[in-house]
Amino acid sequence: MQPTLPLDPRSARLLPWLVAIAFFMQTLDSTILNTALPAMALDLAEDPLRMQGVVIAYMLTVALLIPASGWIADRFGSRQIFVAAILLFSLGSLLCALSPRLDLLIAARVVQGLGGALMLPVGRLVVLRAYPRSEFVRIMAFIALPGLVGPLLGPTLGGWLVEYASWHWIFLINLPVGVLGCLAALRFMPDFKAALRPRFDTPGFLLFGAAMVLITIALEGLGELHMPHARVMLLLFCATACMAAYWLRAGRVEAPLFSPRLFRTRSFAVGILGNLFARLGGGALPFLVPLLLQVALGYSPAEAGISMIPLALGAMAVKSLAKPIIDRFGYRRLLLGNTLLLGGLIASLAGIGAHTPGWLLALHLGLVGTVNSLQFTAMNTITLIDLSDTEASSGNGLLSVVVQLSMSLGVAIAAALLGGFTMEADVLQAFRLTFLCVGAITMLAAALFAQLDPGPPGPEPRRPVEAGG
Repeated sequence: MQPTLPLDPRSARLLPWLVAIAFFMQTLDSTILNTALPAMALDLAEDPLRMQGVVIAYMLTVALLIPASGWIADRFGSRQIFVAAILLFSLGSLLCALSPRLDLLIAARVVQGLGGALMLPVGRLVVLRAYPRSEFVRIMAFIALPGLVGPLLGPTLGGWLVEYASWHWIFLINLPVGVLGCLAALRFMPDFKAALRPRFDTPGFLLFGAAMVLITIALEGLGELHMPHARVMLLLFCATACMAAYWLRAGRVEAPLFSPRLFRTRSFAVGILGNLFARLGGGALPFLVPLLLQVALGYSPAEAGISMIPLALGAMAVKSLAKPIIDRFGYRRLLLGNTLLLGGLIASLAGIGAHTPGWLLALHLGLVGTVNSLQFTAMNTITLIDLSDTEASSGNGLLSVVVQLSMSLGVAIAAALLGGFTMEADVLQAFRLTFLCVGAITMLAAALFAQLDPGPPGPEPRRPVEAGG
């Protein structure tokens, strides 16, 4: 990197807020849209079943571009790319709101996806490089919070905007936040660049990007697109072939997109695999719980939205406690116990029924939100904390890929289980069986975290890396 000026105290205070708000914009947008699709179809005179392309276009763009995010930030500078990401996301939002036809709306979502794919990876990379590792847990806990709150508020806010305003405001609300974000990024975002700038691994990017796109289409095929299983299996087979070709090639080239050498760091290897499997339950919750409340228990959309608030409150409550808890128990013991507890809490949602008191449901969901928030914070930090500055960009990019993939995989698995059980049992029983299975899958991830070293991870605390002015 190219150090020139140290990170001043005001920037050090405001930088986590800037990254957190950008993360919130992205996660809110990814869930707020689903509620508005029927209204958008009516206004655009389209079949509601064709509107899923609006969601998929964004997801495919993000899946394709995220692998290149680290190299792009190192090559052109973190500040320029972060500002460009917010501008692209805001421009895409404006174009979405102005779109008179479905094809134009899908094209605008691609522009929005270009920005969405860069915002969080670049922001998290800056945090990793700008602060001492002793502060990393606390800051990551703060940044992770909007990622938990956004998906919970999205469906409720989307329904409210459609009912009382119009679907256009789902996109227009991003504009003032985007303007403020750009101004703040220009003032407070440090500008990191790699001192050594290897050539972009174009063949590796094409192989890895193709695998991500194929996996994303296959997972959507299991859920919203209702593809035949044979077609889904073909897509997954092709994705596996592309991924295998990538890793075989990465082992023999000088500067691959993601180096296999990253996995020589045990905490990174365990963290990446743990993120992939332990996030399945957390990724399924925003999909399963509102469906359970509305479809099986007869809640209205507004009631279901209000019932989800304890999840967000629980996540907020544990934010300031994450660092002392991790310091007290260590990553290995915490992730072992917390993963088992999270899986158990998800499985115990099978006990919710029509006669469950409201206070008990709120308490239950609040506990799930608390444990889930602590899980995300611990997994993210253990994945990155041992990486050197030269490895940070590549490792952070791969973590972003895995997080994106695991959330989609969690929803796809939950939808597939729910659909299968619905054919064999009544609706409430199908939900109960699905929660039991998702909880069991989450608990199995504890076996991965058992492979962590029992000692404290991370290098000795170091002073923040200096940032370009």
